[in-house]
Amino acid sequence: MSLLARHPILRLFASPQHLWRTVSLGMKSIWLNKLRSFLTALGVIFGVASVVAMLAIGEGASHEAQEQIRRLGSQNIILESVKPPDGQGSSAEARSMVLEYGLTTRDMQQIRQTVPGVSVVVPSRILSENIWNLDRSVDGQILGVLPVYPEMRNRRVIQGRFFTDLELQEKLPVCVLNQTAATKLFPLSTPKGKSVRVKGYYYKILGIMEDEGQRIGGEGGSSASNAGSAQVMIPFSTLMDQYGETFFRMRSGSFEAEKVEFHEAIVRVDDVTQVESRANAIRHLLGKNHKKEDWRIIVPVELLRQAERTKQIFSIVLGSIAAISLLVGGIGIMNIMLASVTERTREIGIRRAMGARQADIVVQFLIETVLLSGAGGVMGVILGVSIPIAVEHFAGVTTVVKVWSPALAFLISVFTGIAFGIYPARRAARMNPVEALRHE
Repeated sequence: MSLLARHPILRLFASPQHLWRTVSLGMKSIWLNKLRSFLTALGVIFGVASVVAMLAIGEGASHEAQEQIRRLGSQNIILESVKPPDGQGSSAEARSMVLEYGLTTRDMQQIRQTVPGVSVVVPSRILSENIWNLDRSVDGQILGVLPVYPEMRNRRVIQGRFFTDLELQEKLPVCVLNQTAATKLFPLSTPKGKSVRVKGYYYKILGIMEDEGQRIGGEGGSSASNAGSAQVMIPFSTLMDQYGETFFRMRSGSFEAEKVEFHEAIVRVDDVTQVESRANAIRHLLGKNHKKEDWRIIVPVELLRQAERTKQIFSIVLGSIAAISLLVGGIGIMNIMLASVTERTREIGIRRAMGARQADIVVQFLIETVLLSGAGGVMGVILGVSIPIAVEHFAGVTTVVKVWSPALAFLISVFTGIAFGIYPARRAARMNPVEALRHE
């Protein structure tokens, strides 16, 4: 009891009946000024809503980016051929009208032989052409790949199967469509067992593979495959046998000829902790083999680390914006409570004359500010959770509402009310009862 005796506020909270009367008085005071109370709480409402909504949108964007990077494979190093900038081609290429660039067989052999810890190197070639099913066509990509392609790219075959090593050796005209190609070419039927046509060649469909996520690593490059593009995967040997090493295109009256041995190669490292060091070794090797900038390397582990750092920076920025919103809301509460103290000077004097202690006055005004900020926090949480749902529904943007974010935002709103309500409460408690009673 000695502790309670020394602290009147603690003694007040130790009496539930007395505390409830004080809370009821605060609620009545707020209800008598409903519009003003609501306008006062608006700052907290928007501050809390911004905390929840921005955290959800930021977390969703980060989660989606990191998920796409993980799908590329934490043990993979992805090499891509990139069309060099104008002016980097040799004079021999200019005379022959054939642009030669990109990854070569020599690169693949040297990576296998000289870079330790590399378990497998899977090259592929990509051709951009129209894909036909009877009279229905779509622009897409023809990928010449190996049977291990789904495992290396972490993509599932959702219907049918992928082609086998035997079909690769026999150079059979078989293929696997991705979901986008299957939906666009066969909107009303099942594509498995049917055929698609590309430049006069027919390929029997063995199965359907899930779409690949948005490519991470920048624009450009002949092998950039984005979400939503139609893809047809055929055996690597079949593509080489039918199309050769040089690709010819007629686009809008212009003629293009390109010679690319490999558009893409996936290098898998045995130990995930050695991926970055092996990537640096491959960079050095390709830099020595190529005189022009006709290749690019993508390391998912490095991208994942960058995404995590970006997420931290993003969280700090969003937190700062939300903190400013709550600060503005807290200042608004303090301003209104100071005005309320002035308006209720006579009421304070009457309460003091009837035996109310300074602690009673402090608690009364603190409870009012906490009720205001708490009610604003609840409405802000409801609004903050509704915004990500609406954004995901109408804009198609992934959002993730963490369980702790609404609770944290609500607690912050309550503490904001306490922090900005202390000064008005103490000012009210320190009024001279006699002067307060004489106030008009």
